Amino acid sequence: MERMEALTNYYTTHNEDARLTSKRGMVEFLTTIHYVEKYLKPGMRLLEIGAGTGRYSHYFAQKGYHVDAVELMERNIEVFRTNTKDGEHITVQQGDAVNLQNIASDQYDITLLLGPMYHLYTDEDKFAAMSEAIRVTRKGGIVFAAYCNNDITVYHFGFQRGGFQSGKHNDLVDFETFKLSSTPKEVFALYRQEDVNELMSHFSTERLHYIGTDMLTRFIGSAVDEMDEKTFEMYMKYHLCICERKDMAGATAHMLDVFRKE
Repeated sequence: MERMEALTNYYTTHNEDARLTSKRGMVEFLTTIHYVEKYLKPGMRLLEIGAGTGRYSHYFAQKGYHVDAVELMERNIEVFRTNTKDGEHITVQQGDAVNLQNIASDQYDITLLLGPMYHLYTDEDKFAAMSEAIRVTRKGGIVFAAYCNNDITVYHFGFQRGGFQSGKHNDLVDFETFKLSSTPKEVFALYRQEDVNELMSHFSTERLHYIGTDMLTRFIGSAVDEMDEKTFEMYMKYHLCICERKDMAGATAHMLDVFRKE
């Protein structure tokens, strides 16, 4: 199964627009927003690569920032445009993260790469997507790159859901290291921090933060969804206290690497 076929199948059967709207989904969303806003200044231009239906792009456009977005899937672009409100300084075009040929170099103060690394399966494509994100960012600009965590999938899929017992995916598992591989059929590419470090060793950047954006929220998602607003506020306060701790950041479903272009 090729990448485009797999992504088309996935994004036409899953409600991507609703993914970050439940309380459990808001943990990832609010954490990412928290870190982006550390670096935002009036007048900055933002680019979101792989913008999905535009949850982040629209959030920042509604705050008064000029946002350009690139998205691969036509269905997501349709929803993105439907979600656009009057007064937003926002554009969206179809494009692939591995080749942003329509975007000039050194254009953006903030670049968000919050989805594409989830769906790239070769070292060449991963390198190309990161190269493009850095290329279009101004010197001194900040890039936010998100990844799916290998080890939460070991726990969740391998043990909690019995994936290892079924044997259907054993050819994708190194049972000595429990490093998981993916193909387009599995949709999501998985990473450990050492994989991210290896990728980033090829670029001239300065890491600012390495964050677990949802930590163990996946395992207590129902409890998070049922929290009243006061308890959820406390949960987010605790989450933001621990999400960069090196002894805990590996216990997350999604990771966010934040770095400056040198």
